[in-house]
Amino acid sequence: MKRRDTIFIGFMLFALFFGAGNLIYPVSLGMEAGSSYFPAILGFVLTGVGLPIITVVAISLVRNGAVELASRVHPLFGIIFTSIIYLAIGPFFGIPRAANVGFETGVAPWIGGVTTSGLFVFTLIFFTLVFLTSLNPSKLVDRVGQWLTPALFLAILGLVVGSFFLLHGDIQPSQEKYSTQPFSTGFIEGYLTMDAIASLAFGIIVVTSFRDRGISDPKELTYRTLQAGLVTALGLTSVYVSIGWIGAKMATEGQFSNGSAILSSAANLMYGNIGTMLLGLIVLLACFTTCVGLTVACGQFFSNRFRLLSYKIVIFIITIISFFVSNLGLNEIIAYSVPVLVFLYPIAIVLVILTFTGNLFRHSPYVYRGAVLLTGLISLRDGLAEFGFSMSFAEPFVSLLPLYTFSLGWVIPAIIGGIIGLVIDYVKNSETNR
Repeated sequence: MKRRDTIFIGFMLFALFFGAGNLIYPVSLGMEAGSSYFPAILGFVLTGVGLPIITVVAISLVRNGAVELASRVHPLFGIIFTSIIYLAIGPFFGIPRAANVGFETGVAPWIGGVTTSGLFVFTLIFFTLVFLTSLNPSKLVDRVGQWLTPALFLAILGLVVGSFFLLHGDIQPSQEKYSTQPFSTGFIEGYLTMDAIASLAFGIIVVTSFRDRGISDPKELTYRTLQAGLVTALGLTSVYVSIGWIGAKMATEGQFSNGSAILSSAANLMYGNIGTMLLGLIVLLACFTTCVGLTVACGQFFSNRFRLLSYKIVIFIITIISFFVSNLGLNEIIAYSVPVLVFLYPIAIVLVILTFTGNLFRHSPYVYRGAVLLTGLISLRDGLAEFGFSMSFAEPFVSLLPLYTFSLGWVIPAIIGGIIGLVIDYVKNSETNR
């Protein structure tokens, strides 16, 4: 296997990740963080880049992907949790969000802005093409890795270079939450890219790509996956830091409804209609590729798990649901996705950490169950709080947790749950050996 194959697979992974959230959240962060931009973007990169790459590497350590990872808690939990993950990154949040960003950036500037009828017509055409492309996606990955990713880099490079010379706005003071906790706020914002949970699906694509190229030794497979992940990490970090800086420079240019609007306005300010058209085309292609990748991943997962449903039927259902959810609009999708991600992310993080440390406790299911149970209780409370459900009775206890102020209140409970599981495992083994 040649080194360039590893680079192309890294490019492929970048392009699969690079969709809606990778554009709209960093630029919004830059605008809101202002003078606290650098600690905020550092937190964002840790969850938006570090966690996805670590998760992809974790997938390379197991044979059956995310299901095997979660089944170490319990086989039923493995199916349920992984299904929720696929639904979240697929038809309920990830795919509709990408379609909306493609519309707002690539089409809306040319039809007089975002309209309900315009979004309806666009998504009807868009998801028809997604469905047709997903029917036979075998050639897509290679084309993405070799052609689309370099084109994305060049387009973003043009925006970034232009921002240093053509955007003259001053960096503004931090807004609201970024003024007191820029790092932890950026850390949570990184959840919204969905890349860490998307990597549970994309990881198996990377591993399969290496196996198809003759890599069968487990250690070499993990090493190659890490190498490809580092290529992806370098690309994503460069994009996030650069796009976020554009947002910081745009803070004096007016009020914007979301990151898509900020980016479109920046491109127009720097390069006029040509800039808007180029950005729109690239973003549209990137979002389309991400939607196809997610549709294929969901189709393969659910058709393999539920044999009564063929792959074709599953991707048809996914595109139909995605179409209807997309027509809620970008801001609505973002609003209801945040609480779900706040609940899911800590559990996914704990599962990945346990995968790497599992040899220390022989991958005991009791350790997995204890850690995931207590993590899930805290993250469920946090998710419900994001939904607006008042849980005042729990607040005095939760607020005492270390790292609570950094939105990481689940960390210590996860450790305690793991220790309790380790004790139970020891007792069970002692009784067995008597």
